[in-house]
Amino acid sequence: MKKAISIILTLILITLSLSGCISKTNTAETNKSITRQPEWIKNSVIYEVNIRQYTKEGTFKAFKEHLPRLKDMGVDILWFMPIYPISEKNRKGTLGSYYSIKDYKTVNPEFGTLEEFKELVDECHKMGFKVILDWVANHTGWDHVWIKNKDWYLTDSNGNIVHPPGTDWTDVAQLNYKNEEMRSAMIDAMVFWVKEVGVDGYRCDVAGRIPVDFWEKARGELEKIKPVYMLAEDEGNRDFLNKAFNSNYNWRLLHLMESIANGKSDAFGIRRFAENFDKIYPNGSFPMNFITNHDENSWNGTEFERMKDAVNVMAMLTFTLPGIPLIYSGQEAGLNKRLEFFEKDEIDWKNYPMQDFYKNLIRLKRENKALWNGEHGGSIKFIDVKNDNVLAFVREKDGNRVLVFANLSDKSFNLEVPLNEYAGKYTDFYSNTKTTLKKTTSVEFTPWSYKIYMINK
Repeated sequence: MKKAISIILTLILITLSLSGCISKTNTAETNKSITRQPEWIKNSVIYEVNIRQYTKEGTFKAFKEHLPRLKDMGVDILWFMPIYPISEKNRKGTLGSYYSIKDYKTVNPEFGTLEEFKELVDECHKMGFKVILDWVANHTGWDHVWIKNKDWYLTDSNGNIVHPPGTDWTDVAQLNYKNEEMRSAMIDAMVFWVKEVGVDGYRCDVAGRIPVDFWEKARGELEKIKPVYMLAEDEGNRDFLNKAFNSNYNWRLLHLMESIANGKSDAFGIRRFAENFDKIYPNGSFPMNFITNHDENSWNGTEFERMKDAVNVMAMLTFTLPGIPLIYSGQEAGLNKRLEFFEKDEIDWKNYPMQDFYKNLIRLKRENKALWNGEHGGSIKFIDVKNDNVLAFVREKDGNRVLVFANLSDKSFNLEVPLNEYAGKYTDFYSNTKTTLKKTTSVEFTPWSYKIYMINK
């Protein structure tokens, strides 16, 4: 019903616009960003923390020992997967899913105490990190403290509470967003973690299943406390980005990269998509780019399974294409196993073989304003090359220019790249040497290789 009303209103607005009934001033006001962007998001990188699998102990205290390493690597936003108590009723596996929550206002005793988490957040802030929590607003566990309020949940024709329709999530109960008391309680719980614990925002699970007006109200209440960053597990909903969220998931880029890595597509697919970024992401919003996360790793396979030899070049693109990059727990260790989702399954860190690789990419992003997030960074311009396997693009901002050449194939070749107005004296990012790139530059590519050049005018 809401979708039908939205379509009717959209048609009315289009008609009024065509007839000249909407002034330019009003249109401009409509296009203004309603969602506030916290200043600290401008050149940030997100790191997803899986507490259960991060250490042998699987606790807040044990994870705390990794903070100096993560600080040195350069990440600055720590996204903690759900830290709340896990329901026992209808539990999947031995330990259950993080996303089957028993109580929104305390922590999983397996991880530690609420006071220990507060201490962890305080330490993160002292070290310059921001902290966001995974928030599961669509459903709760079957023994959640709210379950006694039956009208807070969706029910079937027999009055029985149901799990989320169209899913196999039988360990959770679907909340009813027509109930205002439930909405208020949910916002109160979100306010608790920002006000009492000091977290800096939320990654919102299956955000698209929840009405945008709820998120808009929740965001407004959180902003009364402090500027927050809001990430939606959603894609394509412009209202979410206009009214409540700063970022959403860039699944389309992920799937394009996977398709290319498996020989089913080419670089031109990414170009077609990226050329529309400004239209897709309104008002300074931006996507979260990734090659893996907890869902991809556990259910669809590691990045090495899905992308094979193309992992490094695809990871590089998540840092150089518009958007905020994500690194998942163990990614810097070259983690090549699917972590169990409902059981204990510790990450094998192996002396962090890919940590320097990601440290360099983070440094690249932080030191080059052209690559910053949203309106703080530069738009993307593609260079026409006569090879559909090569992605060549430029991003510029305030005199800083970054030039990227990427071979998105398993072939070796030389290619003449027409740089034209982008010719000049550059610094090679990896060798830190000066080089002159001519109007027509010859580039030698090995399989899945890439080159990055920088210039400051």
